[in-house]
Amino acid sequence: MSEPSEDFKTKEHAEICDNTEKQDKKFVTNLGTNDPEAGAPEPNKTGDALADPDSRIAELQAELTKYKDAALRATADLDNYRKRVSRERDESTKFANTAFLERLIPILDNFELGLQAARNAPEAAPIVSGLAMVYKQLQDFLTDSGVETIDATGQTFDPNLHEALAQEENHKIPEGKVIRQVRKGYRLRDRLLRPANVVVSKGAPQQVAAGGEGE
Repeated sequence: MSEPSEDFKTKEHAEICDNTEKQDKKFVTNLGTNDPEAGAPEPNKTGDALADPDSRIAELQAELTKYKDAALRATADLDNYRKRVSRERDESTKFANTAFLERLIPILDNFELGLQAARNAPEAAPIVSGLAMVYKQLQDFLTDSGVETIDATGQTFDPNLHEALAQEENHKIPEGKVIRQVRKGYRLRDRLLRPANVVVSKGAPQQVAAGGEGE
């Protein structure tokens, strides 16, 4: 078989070089595009994320601040909850006997009336001392339980502690003062169990007051 002529080799070589040169130009021209078919590489996402480190740091700091605020709010809510539970527990312990004492007080009233009646009856003299001792024990029990008797006689009328049953004119006791106490009042520490029933002075009668001014 005969070898190709020199002219053929030269022509074939020229065509190969020309094609190679065209491919190189096409590649260079399309380097800046995002077309994968044009030979341009795909963008590096990791590189884009690190392209602006200050922006990424700002994002992370914002997230950190958000989670810190959430943690502080959760801590504050928990602390408030603990305080509320502790306060409610103390209140429950302090006033646990309220219902019992409210039922006991009327019984104590009746016992006191019976004791007064026994003191006025000569034939009951032998048992008065025993009743008086029991009455004192009941009073001591109330005191130890935190119950305080409201003594309203001679005091200024206080609607928070007293319940006015009537008003009477009295030239000796100023207006607004309690003339007498009809029924004792009681309070458990700072909580009112029962107001004192009282009669309140209206002051001196009008005609007496007018005569006094004329003098």
